[in-house]
Amino acid sequence: MIEKKRSLLEKTILIGVITKDQNQEKSKEYLDELEFLTFTAGGDVVKRFTQKMDIPNSKTFIGTGKMEDVKKFIDEHAIGTAIFDDELSPAQERNISAILNCKVLDRTNLILDIFAQRAQTSYARTQVELAQCEYLLPRLKGMWTHLERQKGGIGMRGPGETEIETDRRIVRDKIALLKKKIKTIDKQMEVQRGNRGKMVRVALVGYTNVGKSTLMNVISKSEVFAENKLFATLDTTVRKVVIKNLPFLMSDTVGFIRKLPTQLIESFKSTLDEVREADLLLHVVDISHPNFEEHIDSVQTILTDIKSNNKPTIMVFNKIDAYKPEPFDETDLIAERRQVNYTLAEWQKTWMNKIGNNALFISAINKENLEEFKKRIYDEVREIHVTRFPYNAFLYPDYDDTYN
Repeated sequence: MIEKKRSLLEKTILIGVITKDQNQEKSKEYLDELEFLTFTAGGDVVKRFTQKMDIPNSKTFIGTGKMEDVKKFIDEHAIGTAIFDDELSPAQERNISAILNCKVLDRTNLILDIFAQRAQTSYARTQVELAQCEYLLPRLKGMWTHLERQKGGIGMRGPGETEIETDRRIVRDKIALLKKKIKTIDKQMEVQRGNRGKMVRVALVGYTNVGKSTLMNVISKSEVFAENKLFATLDTTVRKVVIKNLPFLMSDTVGFIRKLPTQLIESFKSTLDEVREADLLLHVVDISHPNFEEHIDSVQTILTDIKSNNKPTIMVFNKIDAYKPEPFDETDLIAERRQVNYTLAEWQKTWMNKIGNNALFISAINKENLEEFKKRIYDEVREIHVTRFPYNAFLYPDYDDTYN
């Protein structure tokens, strides 16, 4: 059955580089993530290619010899798509396509394609279409002949399937029209946010696939779509949540990712307004992921970009049920204990200890430590609410004194 499912997926290869700024370990991490992105988009990764070089080749990204190896493998195994881990310049993309004679995508194009699949509302589809058009505009030269041999699939959803790429003027007009449409919807959403009154707003933020939607479902008792794929949630969902007798608004936002295309950050600015206007951020982290600290840094970078990094924030370390430290041989006197060997208790004694009660460890799917989570959120939301409406303080006593 698994083999049958794989046969239905688009056969792809991944290509990355090892440079002075990106060592072998880092390159593997990025390719692991790229493979998950490819799977999310509907592709089956048959092989990975990496090359060690000072900087990527300005014409073909990888060297001539490696390109010949890639071409040979593509021809022998009927590979339909080659995906590069970094954004290719328009010239690189044209040169590579001419050599490989197959569909060539880069990381940005792949992410845009996933967004095109995941967009459910008219607003999200408009934002994705705008990002795709802005990405395609500088790549129009020779694009139409390139598209003639592409038969749809990954990277070809949305405007990529139309003749929009054949005329720069048409694309620019389309971009202007989409921006105007987004501006109109933005005004409508601004009115909607204003109509929510003075309720405290809490926003779930975090790397993609860390369990934000699952946590939202558990806390709000709603049915927000959740799936073990990247960018399962694209449209911002807002729910009214009541803990004890204290109501507040909770929003589930689009997940972040390393190397997030600038076109998406730009076109999804209004979606991120839910983060900007939140009174409290719940930064959800998948602690079972080996690179969760890097994920935290990536999220902090984007929060800084949208000027939301100084908001009150609670770090919610999710998926403790899936956390498994690598075994460590205590009898080995030479071996040094590393972070991969840390237990959860040991992690809590590291930099996490400095966060104090703003670091929570839970399992949303197994509902572990949710009572502690609810208490902490209640206390924080109550403090914000009482500061805003001091005359309502008697309505919301301390958590321990409220009824169940």
